[in-house]
Amino acid sequence: TLADNGRINKTPQVLSSFGKIMSAHRGEVVCSVVTAKVLDEASMKELRAALQAFLKKGQTLQLQTEVDPSLIGGMKVTIGDRFVDMSMASKIKTYTNLIKQAV
Repeated sequence: TLADNGRINKTPQVLSSFGKIMSAHRGEVVCSVVTAKVLDEASMKELRAALQAFLKKGQTLQLQTEVDPSLIGGMKVTIGDRFVDMSMASKIKTYTNLIKQAV
């Protein structure tokens, strides 16, 4: 159908979307965690336990980790459609903006 309609170049996006649909059907919840430095084994275990509390019965956690030194400290967590930014960089930016507004 994609080839017949001249959209063969859209195949990767279609496959990616289908993969997400099937993952949701299987009860897999994708969680992306971006940290300022690599987490050690104990921290990773604690993080998995904390994220597991957000899942419903029958759902499984698919954890993806990434390192971004520009965060300075803390982490950014995306689980399902929720996003939490607990990074030092965002806090510094917030406080800097507050100081600039006060002056």
